Amino acid sequence: MKQVLVRSGAIVVEEVPAPTPAPKEILVRVAYSCVSAGTELAGLRTSALPLYRRALKQPEHVRRALEMIRDQGLARTWERVSGKLASGSPTGYSVAGEVLEVGTQVEGFRPGDRVACAGAGIANHAELVSAPVNLAVHVPAGVDLADASTVTLGAIALQGVRRCQPTLGESIVVLGLGLLGQMTVQLLRANGCRVIGVDVNAARVGIATGLGLEVGLDPAAGDWVAQVQRHTDGAGADAVIVTASSSSAQVMAEALRCCRRKARVIVVGDVNLQIERADLYAKELDLLISTSYGPGRYDPLYEEGGQDYPLPYVRWTENRNMQAYLGMLAAGSMRLEPLRVGVFEVDRAAAAYEALKTDSRMIAVLAYPARGEAARRTISLARAAAGDAAIAVALVGAGGFAQGTHLPNLLKLHGQFSLRAVVSRTGANAKAVATHYHAAYATTSLEEVLGDAQVQLVMIATRHNQHAGMTLAALQAGKHVFVEKPLAIAPAELDGIEQFYVHRGADAPLLMTGFNRRFAPAVGVVRQAVRERSAPLLINYRMNAGFLPSAHWVHGPEGGGRNIGEACHIYDLFQAITNSTWVDCRALSIGSPAGQFRPDDNFVATARYADGSLCTLTYTALGAKDYPKERMEVFCDGMILSLDDYKALTITGRSAPQWSAKTAQKGQFEELVALARALREGGPWPIALADQLAATRLSFAVGDALTAGAGEG
Repeated sequence: MKQVLVRSGAIVVEEVPAPTPAPKEILVRVAYSCVSAGTELAGLRTSALPLYRRALKQPEHVRRALEMIRDQGLARTWERVSGKLASGSPTGYSVAGEVLEVGTQVEGFRPGDRVACAGAGIANHAELVSAPVNLAVHVPAGVDLADASTVTLGAIALQGVRRCQPTLGESIVVLGLGLLGQMTVQLLRANGCRVIGVDVNAARVGIATGLGLEVGLDPAAGDWVAQVQRHTDGAGADAVIVTASSSSAQVMAEALRCCRRKARVIVVGDVNLQIERADLYAKELDLLISTSYGPGRYDPLYEEGGQDYPLPYVRWTENRNMQAYLGMLAAGSMRLEPLRVGVFEVDRAAAAYEALKTDSRMIAVLAYPARGEAARRTISLARAAAGDAAIAVALVGAGGFAQGTHLPNLLKLHGQFSLRAVVSRTGANAKAVATHYHAAYATTSLEEVLGDAQVQLVMIATRHNQHAGMTLAALQAGKHVFVEKPLAIAPAELDGIEQFYVHRGADAPLLMTGFNRRFAPAVGVVRQAVRERSAPLLINYRMNAGFLPSAHWVHGPEGGGRNIGEACHIYDLFQAITNSTWVDCRALSIGSPAGQFRPDDNFVATARYADGSLCTLTYTALGAKDYPKERMEVFCDGMILSLDDYKALTITGRSAPQWSAKTAQKGQFEELVALARALREGGPWPIALADQLAATRLSFAVGDALTAGAGEG
């Protein structure tokens, strides 16, 4: 399918694999998508800036890069950042079209329905999009799909007006007459308000006047605040809706000064919020923020999980705002013709953006003529042939961890592994990663790689809830599997994998869970030091894991929680060091009356092993972020082995060489070396199946104990 990307300040159109809808998503063949003159042109300008200037504008990205440098080193961080910039990024967030497919858990939509969809990273400028149900609405009969493609912008404007709570006869200032401002003017007029518009662009003031604006003011022509006072009989505005975009603090200062006492100021646009207390205090003004297109925005349980808010308690969600906006289009209460630059076929997307740069109108619509072909979920790429001896790998899940860790390691081991395919839920990401790492093809279909006879190893790095199902499907297809931890998030999933091996026997494919810490160089030293011990071990492990908000995906159905999703690493490490199997466990967590923490955020778990060893994990989200994350102490035969964050190992009580590294060495590279050796030479698996099952079952047992303890509390 064709998709529009932003790359180094330019608009490009590329062929990428079509998306595959998730269970709660619908696949939509896009007829039209809306390009806005505000957000998208700003993003285009930012992409053209040198990297240092982008850093000044986006400090949050700098913080993430510094954290990556600390954990992975400068070279690997630069490789990932430069690759991301070179591949470009999808753009667009508002489309309309026809439903092609529905996910297995979708209700209320069926193929053939006319729909409009919203969401950055979802409703992109592309021939096909996969949208969660709460970000899609039916288009009423009689509404043109080109008009319906403005649904996101309409919902944003509508939410700003709802926050204002206008009443009949009020005088309301709309500050900034871009697209959101033009829509806001019409919405306020429909509410029976007297609207005063302010913009430095005289042409836009003229357009707004034709759409119902009563008074248009140009700041360049004089003191517009004083003019508002004159047009309101000296009282001042009842409310101001700020739809401008500006880095100047003057915009908000003037918005506050033009108000009457006890007025409201609603911020919709991206403006500087450094305001003076006196401007608010003396008039006792209400300052309100309007968050995008309404309640549900930025809530992953609502937007991705499909959990609606009950209408009696949350009357206007983002989805219901989208519906209401389309209803206004159907009723003729919103006019878009004067705002539209034109309709451009997707191949001329660059021309659409250029038109918006010079025209006072604010909407360009991209059209996607039907091509009469089925959605292609696989794109072949040109690449150099791999050596016959290399293990052909299909990567499933090309997110941040895979790109930051596994793919660079596969490149280092290019004589051992060859990347054949990249599978990602979004086609643009699949193609970008596949191109950067020289794969043979990119796809959004797991079935494609499972049916590829050349793929020998499937590497799974998706979200946790998909691990077990994908692992079992790959094993049944005869593929070896490397799956990131956890192997499973539910006992029934793990039982299914175990039963596969019970029935297949010795000729079954290899399975390796990404329990990398047992392969860390320092852990190798520890294991060697305790190999000839004469007594059980006592191991204390502390993980300063950091706080995750309750809405984070790890806490939800996709993640399985922090104990199953992350602590399983340590349970496997205990097995590797003790060379024994757990026989009993206890676990306690601290309470959180206010609900800030979950039982698996802060807990202590102790496991007793068949050889008598006791291993304790202290897992906490209470610690400081700048304190080292992990520390382990092993007590054995008069020795104490202390491992600090996989950067330094000290051995006290025995004359032995110390170990240290500049960056954390957690075994991700070494585990792939061990995997390649096992696949190429045969012999024992890098991690015995029994160990993988036992570590995962220990995570389930600890989880049960934490749940029981929380219930008793």
